Amino acid sequence: MSSTQIITVEEDDEDVRLDRWFKKHFPQITHSRLQKWLRTGQIRVDGGRVRSGYRVKYGEMVRIPPLETDSFSLKKSPRGTRSRVDLSITRELQKSILYRDNEIIILNKPAGLSVQGGSGVREHLDKYLPELRFEYSQRPKLVHRLDKDTSGGIILARTDQAARWLTKAFRERKIRKVYWAVTVGVPEVDTGEINANLITGQNKHFEKSILIENGDGQTALTRYATVACASKLVSWLVLEPFTGRKHQLRVHTSSILGTPILGDGKYGGKLAFLQTDAVSRQLHLHARGVLLTKPSGEKIEVYADIPDHIEKTFQFFGFEKGQCNFTFLN
Repeated sequence: MSSTQIITVEEDDEDVRLDRWFKKHFPQITHSRLQKWLRTGQIRVDGGRVRSGYRVKYGEMVRIPPLETDSFSLKKSPRGTRSRVDLSITRELQKSILYRDNEIIILNKPAGLSVQGGSGVREHLDKYLPELRFEYSQRPKLVHRLDKDTSGGIILARTDQAARWLTKAFRERKIRKVYWAVTVGVPEVDTGEINANLITGQNKHFEKSILIENGDGQTALTRYATVACASKLVSWLVLEPFTGRKHQLRVHTSSILGTPILGDGKYGGKLAFLQTDAVSRQLHLHARGVLLTKPSGEKIEVYADIPDHIEKTFQFFGFEKGQCNFTFLN
């Protein structure tokens, strides 16, 4: 049986009914089980009891009682396999820590590792948080997400108090994150700001974000700058999101700039891939930097090195990491 989890409501889920929030993030949990947990107070939002019709707010913390198995699945696992962790993943995550103090951990999440579990997901960061306790008795908490195929810096809260101030800082947009991306094609304008609303849509196969041009949807703001390009084939972009919409950077680069992120078939289709075996087909999006100020006033600025597949692409096109002479976009 898994342990109790505290999950922070993301910006995309603002004003969503709690029962629909659970259906989205925990589809294996039946309606009757959810209602029982709500009646008995096992599910709480910011420490208080709520009903299924409660509309969650960005930054609130939802308490999830222990599930019957790991990976958010309610199916019974074979005997002896429950909560088993892969020691190689544990070691990789511990080595990937970029910053650690008594309040937070910032680590360089590898590409391909989901942050949270779900149907069919066996390995995810949340499963390995107990391995990142170190001298603490409680495991660190997730306060934001990165897509499975996006690598780079992710912040963990080591205490309940840290989770609260981090959540508040994210909600008030006081934590800055900057991304590096390799895109197929070159933006017409080297630097700029993208302000294009998004809405989440879903078909029978998968969920994706959709660009909305009539003023509806959720505000999505991204700043970008071109660091280098190789002929007119690919570009190296710095991207800084000022809102936290689902797949915001992927939609904005593909639909607005006309330069899909290399390897992003979901939003770029065939145009997101190059006709060469010398370049990886993995997603080339990396959370490069994190900048935050703690309640004490201490500033933390951390940078995560790019993964091997992006490093090899840089080498193939002659990009040098030292070419990027700016960090965050003002």
